[in-house]
Amino acid sequence: MTLTLHSLGGAGTVTGSRHLVENDGRRIMIDCGLFQGYKSLRERNWKPFPVSPKSIDAIILTHAHLDHSGYLPKLVREGFEGPIFCSSATADLCEILLKDSAFIAEKDAFLANKHKYTKHVPALPLYTIKDAEAALKQLRPIPFHKEVELPGGGHVQLRRAGHILGAANAELRWGGKKMVFSGDIGRYDDPFMLDPEAVEAADYVIVESTYGDRTHPKNDPMDALGDVIEKTVQRGGTLVIPAFAVGRAQLIMYYLWKLKQAGRIKIVPIFLDSPMAINATDLLCRHLDDHRLSPEICKQSCNIATYLREVEDSKRITRDTMPKVVIAASGMLTGGRVLHHLKAFGQDERNTILFSGYQAGGTRGEKILNGADSVKMFGQWFPIRAQIKSLPALSAHADSDEILKWLSGFKNAPARTFIVHGEPKAADALRMRIDEELGWNSTVVDPVDRYHLESHTP
Repeated sequence: MTLTLHSLGGAGTVTGSRHLVENDGRRIMIDCGLFQGYKSLRERNWKPFPVSPKSIDAIILTHAHLDHSGYLPKLVREGFEGPIFCSSATADLCEILLKDSAFIAEKDAFLANKHKYTKHVPALPLYTIKDAEAALKQLRPIPFHKEVELPGGGHVQLRRAGHILGAANAELRWGGKKMVFSGDIGRYDDPFMLDPEAVEAADYVIVESTYGDRTHPKNDPMDALGDVIEKTVQRGGTLVIPAFAVGRAQLIMYYLWKLKQAGRIKIVPIFLDSPMAINATDLLCRHLDDHRLSPEICKQSCNIATYLREVEDSKRITRDTMPKVVIAASGMLTGGRVLHHLKAFGQDERNTILFSGYQAGGTRGEKILNGADSVKMFGQWFPIRAQIKSLPALSAHADSDEILKWLSGFKNAPARTFIVHGEPKAADALRMRIDEELGWNSTVVDPVDRYHLESHTP
């Protein structure tokens, strides 16, 4: 028997996580994400899948973020018929995220055709809401810590990874070997999410490296957020926070609730302008085992903002010149209502655009954070004159030290550690730390290579 690992995405980049494990002609894939960011990466979403989708026996999702789940509707439309195993909260979040992703894809194609700012005639969505609904029918929620048999003879067990609701690392036992996929590792001692759970043993570890070359600031993110709000309001400006609808938006609302409790932002109105983030926020109090907040604090922090569900309400806020805080998706300015707020408020130096998480290369967020004085939206260029701030301490991703802490939970060195889900510089920096501090055999995964793992018939 031949056991192999081939990363069809999430290698050499932080997007498009798709890790294919093959054993004696059977196939299991861990994650099924969208490529985001640079055009050359996004175009990979449109290319034929490297293997027949119908030949994949099952998929395991580590969590619901689109760079790990967002390709599912297209894969199902092209023939994947197997079960998709994930945690209960991940299944609930996927119902929100995948439908929203499809809605945006359809809307963008409609607007591109209507206003003729496309080279493709006609512009088509990557997938439709109907495709997303078909994929959702194949989700199979499983409990944490319970070993579940997979088609093809393997077994999977999920452990909590922190990061966002339902996030997991996945232990795959197959071909007599144990492989652990980290997924996205969360922060330790986070006030909101649970700590990543330790894993004691594995033959092979596949670990993310998003922040493999840096550590997060040690300053208090709530205090820093309060400072940004106070200075923006003093200028008579509006604070726009592009936030990932799942995870980051809820954490920011918790900090805003704490700031209100402390009396620092008593009269500043707060708006959550993202139907997806609103729906994800509603799930917080349904999945109390997935985070640290008590039922009462969960309810209070979720009620700190005025929810803007209707488009007309969102438009009203863009016309409002009074100081306020607006939280809107998407977190990297790749689409969604936040673009209308960027258009409305990004051109005035009294206002602030505050980035609260990782900005993948090629996204509008990355360009603005690196000093771009204009960005293209809706087929036009718009100047950026607002103050630009970043709070990396708000990140939901483990930094380099925290990744090493999670890896140190293994009692014995794995035969090999594969480093994925990071830009080349970050991935190689993590490889060097693993080699030097843990003494493990580690490899930065190349998307071209298929890695052969030892296996035997159970």
